[in-house]
Amino acid sequence: MIDLPAISARVGDTVTFAILNGFGLRHGRQTTTKATLERWLETHRPLSRDDFFSGIGQLETVRDDDRHLIWKSRRPSGYDRNDTARADLYLCDKGWKAPTVFMLHALMSASDVGYRMWAAKFNQQGWNACFLHLPYHYSRRPPRFWNGELAITCDVIRTGEGLRQAVVDLRDLMTMLRVKGSPGFGLWATSYGGWIGGLLVSLEQDLQFAVLMEPIVDVDHAIWTSPAGGALRYHLRRSGLQREHFADCLPWLCPGYGEPKPKGCRIYFAAGTHDRVAEAADIRALAERWGADYLEYPQGHIGYSLMPGAFNRLVEDGIIGAYPSLPLIGEDGVAG
Repeated sequence: MIDLPAISARVGDTVTFAILNGFGLRHGRQTTTKATLERWLETHRPLSRDDFFSGIGQLETVRDDDRHLIWKSRRPSGYDRNDTARADLYLCDKGWKAPTVFMLHALMSASDVGYRMWAAKFNQQGWNACFLHLPYHYSRRPPRFWNGELAITCDVIRTGEGLRQAVVDLRDLMTMLRVKGSPGFGLWATSYGGWIGGLLVSLEQDLQFAVLMEPIVDVDHAIWTSPAGGALRYHLRRSGLQREHFADCLPWLCPGYGEPKPKGCRIYFAAGTHDRVAEAADIRALAERWGADYLEYPQGHIGYSLMPGAFNRLVEDGIIGAYPSLPLIGEDGVAG
């Protein structure tokens, strides 16, 4: 019998991975060398996870109103535009008396249209929504590069520092919203954003729920085995780097090396049955270890089931309340 969901997932993911690898091939001259990686590791080995994901200096706000928060990242990358962090705010009728859900988008997310639709759905349930522009995406995209192109490349130090910057920016954003009066927070995060969200769960206490959809929980697999990592592997091996050289990075950059910090936080992991980047078995194993809820849907890494299914589950479990029927909206916010 023909498995149409599996075939559809394979075709959709193959096209997406080909595009990602095509972009990845452009950055061969920036490949990290063994000597550079070792120097970076030596500098950071003494740091705990909490220390690694801490900022530098004072938090400097550029714009602060009820529509946007813009500030200078306390983990600068050297790209001026990327180092200006931005969050788009969508307030419900309760204003800052309501809790806030952070929406963390996927790698090379094409548009925020779908996320604005989800923000409206959360607003209807009495939650504020906050769309964070992750490093090298949207307003933070450096000139002459595609949206998110620099977030994950064979410059693995920039990749790791980008994840670090994202987590620090998110922690600073939480600090600013606490000052505004937000009484609690939730996470709505997918793929690259789910990776960042998984790291945040191991650091911050006042999360009421976290929905991590197809998060990258096995970084080793994503780079060295998955079809999305082909260009990375090619450049890294040409530079003399193998998977064992990255073992010391994993305790900082893999969500699974940490434990959930918030008490009473309802954590949901959502996986695609046919996903070959964030494999369902790996996500299920971490969900079991963390005591989290596990959801699985018949799709690949790109699909249309996870967000509606996860939102339905939040409602069914009484996390955010009742709502009318929703149209199916895809992983990157596209109506299906």
